[in-house]
Order: sequence, then C-alpha cells, then structure tokens
Amino acid sequence: MDSAEFDDFYAATCRRVAAQVYARTGDPAEAEECAQEAFARAWAHRHRLERSGFPEAWVHTTAYRLAISRWRRTTRNRRAPDRALQPGDRVAAPGPEHVAVVTALRQLPAHQRDALVLHHVCDLPVSAVASALGVPEGTVKARLSRGRAALQGLFADDLDLAEGARHD
Repeated sequence: MDSAEFDDFYAATCRRVAAQVYARTGDPAEAEECAQEAFARAWAHRHRLERSGFPEAWVHTTAYRLAISRWRRTTRNRRAPDRALQPGDRVAAPGPEHVAVVTALRQLPAHQRDALVLHHVCDLPVSAVASALGVPEGTVKARLSRGRAALQGLFADDLDLAEGARHD
C-alpha cells in the first residue's frame, strides 16, 4: 500500500473506526486518540496490512485493544481528577434515545455487544466482523441473532414500563 492508497484508506475509514471504538467504550475523546494511534501503527505495517484482506478490521482491532490497554492503565492509577485540568467547554448531554441504546447494549454480554456494534453501527459485513473478532462467520451470525433478540426484549420491557407510566 503506497502513501496515496493509505491516504485514501485513512480518509474513508478514520471516522468509522473512531465511531466503532466510541460505541464500544463510551468515551469519544479516548476513541479518537486510539483510532489515531491505530492508524499510525497501520502506516508502519502498511505492506503487511495490504495483504490482510480486511485492513479496516485490523485497524479497528488495534484501536480497540489500545483502548482496553489505556483503560487498564487508567484504572490502576485512578485518583480524583484535578478540576483545573478539566476542559472548559462542555459537550451537550446525549439524548434519551442514545442513553437507552447504550444502557441496553451494556446489559448484553460483551461478545454479543461487539458483534452488534461492528455490524450495525459500523456497517461492517459479517465476514469483516468475524475477522475483527477472530471467530467464524457462523459464530458472528449467532451472536447477532441472540443480541438482537435480547435487545428486543430489553426495549419491550422499557416500552411496557413507559406505557404503564402514561396510563397512571
């Protein structure tokens, strides 16, 4: 992969990789940093990356593993945050639909959540999801099916609760 091809690859996939990591971690700034680091590593391995068949899956897996490593380091060294170091601009709070989806996804097993996010949020085909997760395509399909069923049950429960509150 030459520099022009890599530039095209980066332009086409960078936002999607950051969104994927954000959907799995819940931290947009961390997701962006991990995506950038993953693309820097991809540049260093661009010749091997070209032969992999799914370079975006490789970059996504690298970014997600970086996020996990950073989370582990952070939890080990946790201390009260210094208010003086907090950013001055506040980002708008997520809407109720976003919160409901994230809450529901957190209730699923990690393997189902990862498959759902990669396939439905990130629009990766089943084969790329299988490559990213290191499992057979049939396993991905089963996880997607079970995850969708679980989400449907969770949202049905929430809808029943909301309907009951309206009638009271």
